[in-house]
Parts: sequence; structure tokens; C-alpha cells
Amino acid sequence: MSIGEAVTSTSTAEAPDREITATAVEPRQRLHPVTPLLRGLHMLAIVIAVFSWQGYQELGPARWALGALAVLVAALTVAAVSWLTTGYQIHGRELRISEGLLWRRTRAIPLERLQAVDVVRPLLARLTGMAELRLEVIGAFRAEAPLAYLSLPVATRLREHLLSLAGGLDGLTPGQRPVERPVHSVRNGRVLLAQLLTPHTWFVPVGLVVALLPYQRQEVWNLVAVGSMLTAMVGVVQVPIRRIVDDWHFHILEDSAGLRLYHGLLSTRSQTVPRQRIQAVGVTWPLMWRPLGWLQVRMDVAGYGAHDRQAGMNAGVLLPVADRETAHPVLAEVLGAHLLAPPLTPAPTRARWLAPLRYRLLAVGHDRDLVYARDGWLIQRLVITPLARAQSVRVVQGPIQRLLRVADVHVDTAGRLHVVGEHRDVDEAYALAATLASAARAARAREMGAHHRSTSAPTTNTSPT
Repeated sequence: MSIGEAVTSTSTAEAPDREITATAVEPRQRLHPVTPLLRGLHMLAIVIAVFSWQGYQELGPARWALGALAVLVAALTVAAVSWLTTGYQIHGRELRISEGLLWRRTRAIPLERLQAVDVVRPLLARLTGMAELRLEVIGAFRAEAPLAYLSLPVATRLREHLLSLAGGLDGLTPGQRPVERPVHSVRNGRVLLAQLLTPHTWFVPVGLVVALLPYQRQEVWNLVAVGSMLTAMVGVVQVPIRRIVDDWHFHILEDSAGLRLYHGLLSTRSQTVPRQRIQAVGVTWPLMWRPLGWLQVRMDVAGYGAHDRQAGMNAGVLLPVADRETAHPVLAEVLGAHLLAPPLTPAPTRARWLAPLRYRLLAVGHDRDLVYARDGWLIQRLVITPLARAQSVRVVQGPIQRLLRVADVHVDTAGRLHVVGEHRDVDEAYALAATLASAARAARAREMGAHHRSTSAPTTNTSPT
């Protein structure tokens, strides 16, 4: 169905089913009543972390507990007031979120700019059956206006409702949930073994020794000393442990909105990846994984802000670990990419003067819809970009490259991953750039034509006559 057509969808648990049109205004809804408690506990944990064990030692157990209680009461009060003044409402083609007591603020999110709606369940939310919605909007630095917290059934229905209004769940009848088809599941044992074969894990013993050196002459071991030592140990092992926890129970499914990724041990995340938002895919073969034939696949998805990456969230992981035979059908499903036999042409032998350790792996190539580039030495990489996502094609040549008559071909996208064909023969580089530019225009035309045909297709009238 097209975005402008009237659709019928289910709303939240608190509102009855009704027909939604382009000018419909739904009732204002509040977050779940348990929200103040969860936010208050979250604020308390932050304050306790700020005070640290040193503050506990200076204040003493009684005053420290009294201060923590006062902070908890204040946090609960602030969270309760925030809950009373916060609400969300679907108003025509916008999702409006209002908040604030003294200064009222209303954020209007156009549904046409909505790219993904993720259901995230932090540990406290999982313990209470809650979830939060994170809305990914075009051009946003971070997840826009997270709705925390909602009950899990309400969050799931609201997610489907928003995607349906935004045009991401076409073809569903009222009350019907999108059908999910399993694509791939990553074994937890492989995730654990793969993380053990990383430099972060191998340097953990060295980091623990350095972190524990200040405590080797500790004469009196009390609660503060033990807590400080444990905090130092956690700081060393948090990177490998966090990656294991994030990639645990990693499942890839497919529905009408695109790919659906489920993963997480303590905090779970249901992430939606629309295929048309994938800017590029990067395949890496780490040095310690190559004897086992393992690789990792990451993707650059438009609409996911840089804040998620800075916060350490694996919003770009498509396959945390897999072998080539497993990754090939997944990439074929996502992009139609040929991982087993990509159409690559190696760089000329004179490229060894500029990349003596990498020149044997330097290669670039393309087919009807995709462009490929391979490089690396200790960590081998293959970057794949849909030609329809290419924004520009450039030829770059430095002074030494001019002497050797080689040049680089860059295919730029809106994301961070870019295809770079390094040290190509200069005549080949200009010919390749012209070919890729023409192929990119043709790919965009095919995509726009397919989108126009899908949105202009007549709908079947199933109403009684």
C-alpha cells in the first residue's frame, strides 16, 4: 500500500482497533506506570557509581545509606513528575511526543522519515516485563525520542503500527502480525570461541596484572578495598565480555519490513534493518580467525545515528562470526552479493611499491548491482556497496601515484564504509569510474521504477458489496 492510502491497524493495548487515515488523530497515550520506578533505580545506580567506594569510605555505612535513600526518593519524585507530563500521540502523519512540566516541549516526528523502530529491553526492563522503543530517523544523531518504558506487548504492537503507517509493513490485514522467516542463527559456542581468539581477550591477563599491582601491598582488606579491586578488574574485562553479551543468541529473520535482528543476553534488542537503507557491507577476516575460516560481517545502515556506535551498541553487526559457506547465503539474501566468487580484478604489480605487504590482496570489481573492493594484510577486508546507494565516484591520484601511473577509485555513500579501489592503472581507473557512474545511474533508475510500480499497483477491494 502507499503511504497516502488509508490503512487499518491495531493501536496500543489501551486503545481499541480503529481505522487510521492520513488525517486521523489518535488519543494521547502515557508510558507504563512502572516507568518512574525503573528510571528512579537507574538514576540511583548512576549516583552510586559517581560516589564510588571512596565516598562510601568517607561517609561511613549509615550516612552513605541515608544519602542513597534520599537520592532514591528524589529520583522517584522526578521520574513520577516526568511520567505524568510525558505522552505520545499519532497525529496524522506525525508521531508527537510531549514532555515537561514548567517548560512544555513537543517533538513531532514525521512518519515518512522513520527508518526503523527497535524494541530494546535493558536488564531492569526484562526483569519487569517492560521494553523501550528507539526510533531511528533520517539525519538524526541518535535514536530519536526513545519511549521508555512500555509493556512488551504494547511496544511490539506500537512498533508494527508505526512501521505500517510509515509504509514499512505493506500487505498486512488489520490485526495481522508480519510473518517472520528464519534466515540464520549464530551458535553461542562459536560466539564465545571467536571472542577468545581476539587481541582484547589475549591482553586481559596483562591488564589484570597491571590493574592489581596497586593492591599487592594491601595490608587490610575491607569492603572498600575489595570493591575497588573488583571495579578495576571489571574495567579490564568489560570489552570482551560486553561483545559476548551483545552477540549472544544472535538470530536473523526476515519480514515485510526487511531484516529483523535479535540478540543480547542481559539486555536484548530487536533491530529492524530495511534493505533499502543498507549503504554498504564490510566483511573482515581477523588474523586469528583465518585458520578456522571464520569471518565477521558488518553493515552500514542509514538512519542509525552515530550515538549508537559511540555507546558501543552493535547496530552495524550482521554476522558476529560465521564461515564463508554460511555467510554467502546471508549476503545473497541481503544484497545479492557473491561472497564465494566475487568479480574481482587484482591491482597491477607496480602497486607493490606503494603497498608492499598488501598489493597481492588489492582488488576491485563490480557486477550489475554491486561494487566490490578487497584490501588488508593482517586483517583482510572486503567492502560491498549497492550501486544504487553510490552518491559519487572519484578518481584520486597522489604525486607518487602519478610517477607510477596508478590512481585510486572511490565510490562514496552516505555511510562510513566506502569502496576504494587502490592503486589501479590510471587508464583503468578513469574507465572504471565512468563505468561505475553509469551503472549507478542505471541501478537507481531500476530501483525507482520498481518502487513506483509497487506503490502504484491497484489494491484489491475486499469490502462487502
